[in-house]
Amino acid sequence: MAALAAQALAVAPVKPVANVFTPRRAQRPAARAVVRCQTTLAPVDYIQQVPETLLRPGIDDPSSMRGRFEQMIRGIQKQVCSAIEEVDGNTFRQDAWTRPGGGGGITRVMQEGNVWEKAGVAVSVVYGTMPAEAYRVAVGKDIPFDKEDRVPFFAAGISSVMHPWNPHCPTMHFNYRYFETEDWKGIPGQWWFGGGTDITPNYIVEEDLKHFHGVYKAVCERHGYDYQKMKDDCDEYFQITHRGETRGLGGIIYEDLNDRDKEEIFKFATDTANHIVEAYVPIVKKHKTDPYSPRQKEWQQIRRGRYTEFNLVYDRGTIFGLKTGGRIESILMSLPITASWRYDYQVDPQGPEQKFLDVVRNAKAHNWA
Repeated sequence: MAALAAQALAVAPVKPVANVFTPRRAQRPAARAVVRCQTTLAPVDYIQQVPETLLRPGIDDPSSMRGRFEQMIRGIQKQVCSAIEEVDGNTFRQDAWTRPGGGGGITRVMQEGNVWEKAGVAVSVVYGTMPAEAYRVAVGKDIPFDKEDRVPFFAAGISSVMHPWNPHCPTMHFNYRYFETEDWKGIPGQWWFGGGTDITPNYIVEEDLKHFHGVYKAVCERHGYDYQKMKDDCDEYFQITHRGETRGLGGIIYEDLNDRDKEEIFKFATDTANHIVEAYVPIVKKHKTDPYSPRQKEWQQIRRGRYTEFNLVYDRGTIFGLKTGGRIESILMSLPITASWRYDYQVDPQGPEQKFLDVVRNAKAHNWA
């Protein structure tokens, strides 16, 4: 992961909570000037006017799956950001950008709001050629290739992470994408859908977990997909192997989905994306004003550290973005502003933090829906 070493990633340590019952607006630090820092690894050009489409004019058909998927994810970005702004009372900053290698994106981020410490929703439409090694990572299969091989591809996707201030409000992540490759080294062009939504609380609240998982179980059943398999796949994917625990408490995930007619899968992907707000926002509304102690805030920061470890070490999307020269600010948008790595951190063996650890160390044994 040499590319990661080049990034200046600053993660602040835990700070004492002066008064956990003070409204967040009063605790928020003064606004800081935005500095856009570009690296030689991933040059991008910012654009003032957001185009109607990021497809290639005269090459990509707007009525094709490429065009329809782009319109779907841009609609989801608007839907999710509007719901978050309504709860938080602040607005998202928007950056529209293009990349010399082909394509571009729209990144919306809200930092230091009233409810969310950091919330981001990014859309990208990218095309060009990618290193064969990145193709192997993307498909998750051991494909033989030469060092200089490059594979023509198209990718469109939306990704998001929401990190609330209150430790009783869960972090939430989602990612939905469509991918195509052209014929390469005798391998026919491929297409597939991928995606999922998962939740990362800091404490076990069964009612919340039943709501979140229940929403996605209903979506899966409506389209004839096996919720239990997608839930198990989610728990397996989000394993922090070196810790022996999952990043959070799951949801659904599907990879390389091309087992049906393309239209059927597109309808399923659209339905799953359309239920993000229903699955997540009511939980945040329920807990956003819950009182919390310095110990509970400290535990949240420890779990944020786990979140960061997974994203930088194991996440396929992060690795793919770095290997294909993606926009670093969008790739690392998922990281929290604050996190903590206290040495030899121990919890009360009879406390709620231990109960949480017991679950994430055996996530597949727990069914919430």
